Amino acid sequence: MAAVDERDRSQFRRRFQEVGQLLDPAWKEKRKNIILTVVVPVYQAEKTIAALCRRLTQVLSTLTADHEIILIDDRSSDRSWEIMQELVLEYPQVISVRLSRNFGQHHSLTAGMHLSSGAWSVLMDGDLQDQPEDIPNLFKLALAGNDIVIGRRRQRRDSRLKRCSSRLFYGVFGLLSGLKIDSSVGLFRILNRTVVDAFCRMPETHRLFSGLIEWLGFKTAFCDVTHAPRGADSSTYTLKSSLKLALDGIISFSNRPLYLSIVLGTLISFLAGMYGIYLIVYYLLHGSLGTSGTLSILALNAFLGGLILMNLGVLGLYIGRTYDQTKNRPLYVIDQVAARDLGTPSPLPSSTNELPGRP
Repeated sequence: MAAVDERDRSQFRRRFQEVGQLLDPAWKEKRKNIILTVVVPVYQAEKTIAALCRRLTQVLSTLTADHEIILIDDRSSDRSWEIMQELVLEYPQVISVRLSRNFGQHHSLTAGMHLSSGAWSVLMDGDLQDQPEDIPNLFKLALAGNDIVIGRRRQRRDSRLKRCSSRLFYGVFGLLSGLKIDSSVGLFRILNRTVVDAFCRMPETHRLFSGLIEWLGFKTAFCDVTHAPRGADSSTYTLKSSLKLALDGIISFSNRPLYLSIVLGTLISFLAGMYGIYLIVYYLLHGSLGTSGTLSILALNAFLGGLILMNLGVLGLYIGRTYDQTKNRPLYVIDQVAARDLGTPSPLPSSTNELPGRP
């Protein structure tokens, strides 16, 4: 039993040292000459990730020899992680990282940007809808003096429902937050080092990547790109997860729902006052109020009760977001790392406050 315990302890030490070395500033210092970093969040992508890496390597090698590809596995349940480890052996520029659980795409992106060493960082999905062959066009526009270049899809190859829901969400999001985001753009873009560093300093627990980038500002350009059909079976975003992401984005970037609650409450109070004046005048003119209106009163009470509960729910969402933020938990936790050159492992951290993933 003691031998098993020692083996497990040794395996944990090795894994933790690899993670610590990857996050060590000294390791990033060795990679300061990297020109291009490509960050790819990976989830259930066993059918596409190998082809993506092959095409990325072919494209990046024509731009610069100093490049890296960071794959962040958001705890896929298929063979994505096994394939990502094999890709490290095949392509020296690939760094594969696995998170300890499924944190979500936007937290995976955050992990990849924290690990990025390049002067420029390309962000793209791993489903092959974003075409690696469009990266040179993005890079050319970036070198022309733009801090951010966003790939704008000429023709979206998504279902009609997804296109309509995307337009609806960004329309409502823009109305409530004041940030205008084009529904024809997705994740595919290139950012310079200044933008990446500014993004990494943003500690929000509930993250909407496109909203955070839009909020940062900087000089932005758009580049028309090809949007290919999905390389996998279907989107990993369910209706439930899409609705949750939309709600998180709106609540995180705007307090206008609270103002709408105030406006709605004021309007109902005004209408109720006008109706009360009408009843008084009616009684003075006719000497009675006619029928008792019991059903109308019950319906009105039910409506007002539901409205109060809805407003309390909106207020509770904002309080809950504040509570989540005060916990100060890591945005992500790294479980395993596969990379060619991690150098000499760093010593184990002395306390849990030094856990990887804490910004």
